[in-house]
Amino acid sequence: MKKTIVTVLAVLTLLSCKNEIEKRTENSKAEIEKFSPEVEENAVIYEANIRQYSPEGTFNAFTKDIPQLKELGVKIIWVMPIFPISHTKRKATGGDNSKFASEMPKEEQHKYLGSYYAVSDFKKVNPEFGTIEDFRNLVKTAHENGMYVILDWVPNHTGWNHVWIKEHPEFYTKNAKGEIIDPINPETGKSWGWTDVADLNYDNKELRKEMTSDMLHWIKNENIDGFRCDVASNVPLDFWQQTIPQLRKEKNIFMLAEAWEPTLVKDKLFDMVYAWDGHHTLNKIAQGKESVKDLNAYLNKMSSQYESNDILMNFVDNHDENSWNGTMKSRLGAAEEAMTALTYVLPGMPLVYSGDEYGLDYSLKFFEKDVIPKVKGKHWKLRAKLGALKNSNLALNGGKKPASFKKIASSHDDQIFAFEREKNGKKVIYIANLSNKAVETKLDIVGSFIEYMTGNKLNFQKDSPIELKAWQYLILEKK
Repeated sequence: MKKTIVTVLAVLTLLSCKNEIEKRTENSKAEIEKFSPEVEENAVIYEANIRQYSPEGTFNAFTKDIPQLKELGVKIIWVMPIFPISHTKRKATGGDNSKFASEMPKEEQHKYLGSYYAVSDFKKVNPEFGTIEDFRNLVKTAHENGMYVILDWVPNHTGWNHVWIKEHPEFYTKNAKGEIIDPINPETGKSWGWTDVADLNYDNKELRKEMTSDMLHWIKNENIDGFRCDVASNVPLDFWQQTIPQLRKEKNIFMLAEAWEPTLVKDKLFDMVYAWDGHHTLNKIAQGKESVKDLNAYLNKMSSQYESNDILMNFVDNHDENSWNGTMKSRLGAAEEAMTALTYVLPGMPLVYSGDEYGLDYSLKFFEKDVIPKVKGKHWKLRAKLGALKNSNLALNGGKKPASFKKIASSHDDQIFAFEREKNGKKVIYIANLSNKAVETKLDIVGSFIEYMTGNKLNFQKDSPIELKAWQYLILEKK
């Protein structure tokens, strides 16, 4: 009898444990609402450079700071590639005369950690950053704080000691000699210079299956919320047409393409593409190479190329720009704040790159360990205030149901950039002198407003002039 009672109790205990595990699993996946188009309307996206984010360069060091990203209005965290990095042909430097780590003095070779984008295994994590359990905690913490996590995916190429190199050489592009090659620029027929990676050949159907399977692995098993896809336009469009619907069957996800092509945001493929031309235009205006007329021409071009509900990612910085093209300070100078604010109020979604919130003013090393500053100051306050406005004011909605966008005429249209955005009775006006000279101008604006950044009340009367200093901007809310 006692044995029977003990057996029954054991069974009940096992069932109870099983139910508890299932309950915990359900709860872990229910920490955040399913991703929906509504999230895209007022989101800020944050690019997390795990290696350089902290002195430790680990998942855990970043995870502990996730709660404070809410202060910046962040709703989507894009984590740069977390996968193991190939040792074969690992780079030590970039540029036209780039060198491999193996070419450097032996006593220095250990410090060259390689490019995140030279992946050796799509299903594992780089031990440099921690363990898979550490990554799971990162995702869990983000979800608990109302943020979604997307992985930086590298579909165009792999590192030279990826398992496919040996097991599936047919997955790769080869030259006339049958040798696997690095990626080729289709416009020039020459190498991009990405010599630390091997080009994948999407004519191979089995490669497509494997790539899709690896992407599904992270959605099914690690509860991520989508992908940022590196050089997405270099991968055949029909691969995305085959694969993205399969990914979306598993979960509501967010897809970002590192590309500008309008075809990538059609038919429920990618949710968002890069506003590359816009980024370059802002840089050139800040450097005196272009003017507001060029910005207007860019916006007119965008309205003809994209649908009104296509989403563009607006940015003044990202990992490539910072490491290879200079800091925001060097590219934008005195125009930095006006241009940063502009990325928040234009239609689309603003990006914050790791360190921007702390005033990062140096180019981070790409193949070696480096670290961002971590002292909150004026840059944090600026991003927090702009993020709060983006999150809260319907007039800045920039997703599938965007707020309207209307240019405002001025008497100095080569210097003054002004526009109005409106939705459901909410209105935001942006006015900026995007030049290095003060200007007194007249604007087609009438009424009383609150200047959002200062809280000052401003009254505009018909034909009443307004003076703006060089690079001065105003964000007006209608009260």
